[in-house]
Amino acid sequence: MKERRASEFMNLCDKGHVLLASLMLIFLLGVAGMTSLYLAGQDGPGVSGMKEANVAQQLANGAADVVMSWFHDPSVTPTSIAGLLMKRQGDLTNGPSFFDVAGRSQFIGTAGHPDILLDAANQADNQTLNDSPSGFSRALGGLGRILKLKVYGPLQPGLLSTVEVTATTVDHRPVTRTVQLQLGALSIPAVRSAVQVGQALGAMQPGGESPVMVHWGDQRVMGDLAVQRVEDLVFKNTAAPVTGQSYDQMLYAQDRWTEYWIGGIVSVIAPPPGQGANPPLPENVHQQQYPTPGVRLDQWDYDLLKKISLRWGTYYRLDRMGQLHSQGASDSDQGITPADALESQVIGDHRGLVFIDTIDGQSPRADNMGTLVLDTDYFEGLLVVQGHVVCRPRAAGKSVPALSPSQPGTESLGARVPVQLSGIHVNGLLYAAGAIRMERPTRLYGAMMAGQSVTSIGTGTVIEVWYNADLAQGLFRGVPVVYRVPGTWLAKY
Repeated sequence: MKERRASEFMNLCDKGHVLLASLMLIFLLGVAGMTSLYLAGQDGPGVSGMKEANVAQQLANGAADVVMSWFHDPSVTPTSIAGLLMKRQGDLTNGPSFFDVAGRSQFIGTAGHPDILLDAANQADNQTLNDSPSGFSRALGGLGRILKLKVYGPLQPGLLSTVEVTATTVDHRPVTRTVQLQLGALSIPAVRSAVQVGQALGAMQPGGESPVMVHWGDQRVMGDLAVQRVEDLVFKNTAAPVTGQSYDQMLYAQDRWTEYWIGGIVSVIAPPPGQGANPPLPENVHQQQYPTPGVRLDQWDYDLLKKISLRWGTYYRLDRMGQLHSQGASDSDQGITPADALESQVIGDHRGLVFIDTIDGQSPRADNMGTLVLDTDYFEGLLVVQGHVVCRPRAAGKSVPALSPSQPGTESLGARVPVQLSGIHVNGLLYAAGAIRMERPTRLYGAMMAGQSVTSIGTGTVIEVWYNADLAQGLFRGVPVVYRVPGTWLAKY
């Protein structure tokens, strides 16, 4: 009997423990539930704040991208402010610049009195900011609207400008934020003529005529120029048709913009009968320009361009076999071919600034310049070779859209004629510190610069250049001429 009562007592104790444990569990779950509800209530503003910060970041990034596109591409720049975004400093020697000789930016305004102010309260400004293809609506992806945009002087010396954007979200509880960031600018010199040659171009011998033909821009030659016939000198005619035709498709070579600035003399290998060795030349041919008044050749500094390429572009070193080696490659690296490194597959496949260094990585000299064989079908970018270049395109090139220059005195974008150029092999800039040799006919849209001469394997193997007038303003597609300075983004309020 005693054992039975003891057993019943033990069972009651066990049930009591289970009940107590159950009550404690229920109590703890209740406390946890109340805590969760409390934390959820407290976390709402935090989550909302994070969302607002993310939206502000996205608005700032979108705004910065659009403003930078205005600096780089005149076709998307609002007409009302296009003149304010052009380079307005500089001189005849160095070309246009955003900065004066003391390094001060052309943007000098303040937040209270900015250089550029677009306010959505103004109907025309609202159209620019929110309702036009060149505005912010696409970049913002429907996240918000821009209420105000200011561009004024930089907050740090040496920078270009400050961009301040006030934006609002478009959800059921709109939030307005103002963000600020700084823009910088690269010091890449403008290219102010279609062709620049540092030595003589052509020689007075059969088959030695210049292999260069120019459309839409100047041809500047430091030495002498030799042509086969007087008719090979492009005649400047303000009524000439603006088309993508090659000169060999025209009755005679004529163009609206071409001028010849020759440091020495112009020689004609086969002058017209009865006119002697010095026949009359077209009025757009200017001889004996050196030493005075001088043939202005744009100077692309080796150290500056190398520094820019290491940060913003692509760097290769050229070996004696013509192979390319990336920065930091080991001595055992076999390198890659120029075609593999430089080929652009489609229009818009821009390689940016490609800097190809000397054999030893030092400034160009006669004994350290290699030879790059450019045998791509199509290259799009700025090709800066600290050596010699052989042009040997392997195919017919590509058809690219182009804009002619404006007529003198009319700088508006609408004054430029859209043209489709066929068979283009180089779209951008071809620069060689040494010589350029043509081994197959080549067509280029942009500009060509040679420190030495441009030669050809024979008559008919020429390079035909259509000048891209954007280069005169230092606008280089694929290169961040204007860029957002890291670490300067700030949410003001």
